[in-house]
Amino acid sequence: MTDTTSTTILVTIVDDDESVRDALKGFLRSAGFAAEIFSSAADLLGSNVLDRTSCLIVDVHMPVMTGLELQCRLGNSRYRIPVIFITGREDPMARAQAVKAGAIDFLQKPFA
Repeated sequence: MTDTTSTTILVTIVDDDESVRDALKGFLRSAGFAAEIFSSAADLLGSNVLDRTSCLIVDVHMPVMTGLELQCRLGNSRYRIPVIFITGREDPMARAQAVKAGAIDFLQKPFA
């Protein structure tokens, strides 16, 4: 399920929690950004939005492919998209791995 507006800056959200996806999409749109939402990394990778995405907001802990695995996969591809991680758990090892791989930020839910 995806949604875009005519804004040129596209932020793509990948989170298995529908309420988080919807809240972030609403917030980003109210701030003037276009937003696409995906419930899994596989759904994102199977889409056509990576070429248009300016920034990714990705949940760390998702079933099948984690956010960190997605970051690694994108890092090994032609896509160089800034990533902001979000997580509901305190996870210093995941934070260190994400930052080492170039994450812009690592936010713990709930966040303001």
